[in-house]
Amino acid sequence: MVTARQKCSRAGVALRCGAATFLLVLTGCGGGQGHGESDAKPPADTTTRALSATPVPEAAHSLTPSGTADGATEAEVLEVYGLMWAEQIKAYRAASADGTDLRRYTAPDVWAAFEADLARMNKERTVMRGDLRHDPEATVPAGAQPPAATVKDCVDGSNWQALDTTTGSRIPPPPGRPARYTVTAKLERANGGRWTVTEYTPHRTRPCQGLSGT
Repeated sequence: MVTARQKCSRAGVALRCGAATFLLVLTGCGGGQGHGESDAKPPADTTTRALSATPVPEAAHSLTPSGTADGATEAEVLEVYGLMWAEQIKAYRAASADGTDLRRYTAPDVWAAFEADLARMNKERTVMRGDLRHDPEATVPAGAQPPAATVKDCVDGSNWQALDTTTGSRIPPPPGRPARYTVTAKLERANGGRWTVTEYTPHRTRPCQGLSGT
């Protein structure tokens, strides 16, 4: 099996403290400064839906070429994973998946977990601001049927911040959590179709060493 690596300067996930294990990283109860975002208190009539208009920069991709067919397959896996990642950022900035393609890249169980967490955020009037960087690596076992892949990712949430839209105040992250943590994912491609994220698991207390110098 071969591995391919993708570095992304912008794109992300994080869940608020107290959320289910699956999304514990996404909102993460805060995390850092806004990436080109204002921390000023939103107007009283501002809704999370209106915040979805915030422009989100596209993820920058840099694949390490392997020169093999397997390497090309893993590049496809990383591309889909990166697209899902970018759509997550859009959704968590607005506490809503409306106007995003997040569902397009996720299996029903993964989508349902995101949808439930976004609904909770919307109810609590919280959104995410800032920037999540990550450094994923994909592995595609030879001969798997249906074709399957695993992704191991190192996520830097030091600049990913939860914001209370009612008060405009930042929600601090829980103490003792590493700024850089591990995420694992599984993807499958059924019947020759597109790759889909079938499992997504943030390991919020497991630190990682990637992203140094990026």
